Amino acid sequence: MTVIRAIVTDIEGTTSSISFVKDVLFPYAYRRLPAFVETHGDTPEVRHWLHEAAKEAGIVEAPRQEVIELLLRWIKEDRKSTALKALQGMIWQEGYASGEYQAHVYPEVSARLHEWRADGLHLYVYSSGSVPAQKLFFRYSEAGDLTPMFSGYFDTETGPKREQRSYESIAEVVGELPAHILFLSDIVEELDAARAAGFRTGWLLREPLEIPASPRHPAYRTFDDIVL
Repeated sequence: MTVIRAIVTDIEGTTSSISFVKDVLFPYAYRRLPAFVETHGDTPEVRHWLHEAAKEAGIVEAPRQEVIELLLRWIKEDRKSTALKALQGMIWQEGYASGEYQAHVYPEVSARLHEWRADGLHLYVYSSGSVPAQKLFFRYSEAGDLTPMFSGYFDTETGPKREQRSYESIAEVVGELPAHILFLSDIVEELDAARAAGFRTGWLLREPLEIPASPRHPAYRTFDDIVL
């Protein structure tokens, strides 16, 4: 059996519940975005991402209010926009820092991350959320600060999660052959792309999802079920 030397994990539906993102983080960003843009819209970083969002939408020049309305619509659509994810991450930072919420992680995740790290594996995150948002998520988790567990983070600036090339790029950065890297996700199309790049894969199907009789990837209920 090929030795696993690194693990790359998704967040939503894998380490953490989709409902936390959908029912807590998205509504928080939706409520706070207009005031955040009005307050911080002239700072270089925010101005950059507002410009990127407008460019992505094909808008050459637009009033700030039009861009705000565009971003609010994208939040409702859960659009996988790098610009939107970056702005959401900045907004979420305020909520985490003020203690309005903590990031949900499944009960076994913290112990398994610590165990894998102690065994010498290098752990990484690959999520559609921005890298700053990922770091906030694990820094302010219900299980405490988990950021020391991770060696690096990847978001959609690396590439779309359903494209083989994105995983090839991750392997190059990690510095391991793809066959020595395990990718964990709840999305089968992401796992397909990772496997095409040569990764080992693990399909998280947490309850109440059913595990198919013949799953396309090794399927697990929890991290405790994963045998390396």
